[in-house]
Amino acid sequence: MKILITGGAGYIGSQVANLLIDQGHKVTIIDSLVTGHLRLVPKRAKFIKSDIANKSKIQILLKKTNFDVVVHFAGLIKVDESVKKPKKYYSYNFSKAKIFLDTCIKNGLKNIVFSSTASIYGNSKKSKLKESAKKNPLNPYAKSKLKLENYLITNIKQKKINCIILRYFNVAGSDIKLRTGLIDKKSTHLIKVVCEVASKKRKILTINGDNYNTKDGTPVRDFIHVVDLARIHLMMIKHLIKTKKSGIYNCGYGDGYSVLDIIKSVNKILKHNINTKIGPKRKGDAPKVIADITKLKKDFKWKPKFRNIDFIIKSSLSWEKKNARN
Repeated sequence: MKILITGGAGYIGSQVANLLIDQGHKVTIIDSLVTGHLRLVPKRAKFIKSDIANKSKIQILLKKTNFDVVVHFAGLIKVDESVKKPKKYYSYNFSKAKIFLDTCIKNGLKNIVFSSTASIYGNSKKSKLKESAKKNPLNPYAKSKLKLENYLITNIKQKKINCIILRYFNVAGSDIKLRTGLIDKKSTHLIKVVCEVASKKRKILTINGDNYNTKDGTPVRDFIHVVDLARIHLMMIKHLIKTKKSGIYNCGYGDGYSVLDIIKSVNKILKHNINTKIGPKRKGDAPKVIADITKLKKDFKWKPKFRNIDFIIKSSLSWEKKNARN
């Protein structure tokens, strides 16, 4: 297969690219490197440095290569930054993405896999969230993702595209061979930050709020290993090419871990306690977000390989140790 990936110099995009190449597929990556890192791009991939909204450059590429699928990862992902800079997030995550996808559709590339987020669900009283759950995005990041989802759903209904929308819960861990992992000096990903503190890259972990309506007062999240998430992408790409059937799927394990659970796990692995302090809540954070993956398991008989939270944390720690200077 010939696969076009936007944002392939990022954490998840590079992992998916590696998996596709490992299985013999041809991968082309487009990334502006605004947030991506060139060293995460697999050497066996074709790399094009470009903004996805550069229509002329994209058109030239699409005329040269008859891609089977485009996997769209490119975008901004920080909730707290989106609250401060909402226009920037709508520009990158919706406006530019729409220009890119419109260009793809007009040039005959109609099989699309989109990287969305569970953040679109917002606060919910349900213990687990199905794909049909009410959408209540709490911040510009989530709102921009939902806006692009709605654009894609409209195109699906008009039979202009075949599209799989994947709603990620909390992605963590690193490539098993340590080829790729999360690089971000100002990361807000919990497991990333915990492992940075454990690796002495940060002095202390700030727990953003301890009075949520959860089992221990700290936010609860569903963590999925990045390799399992990449496996889901490969499965969806093959499905799209074979069946042309569109769909929306949650990507998680259906397990909920609080901030304190993660801290306890890393303390157990290290055999000593990391430094923590209680800070204020972050605006836009939901108390509890856990996936209902019944649909994913039913439609694809999907089974995770790396569900153990201690393994996820250990693989993140291994990445931080390998990249000690970052």
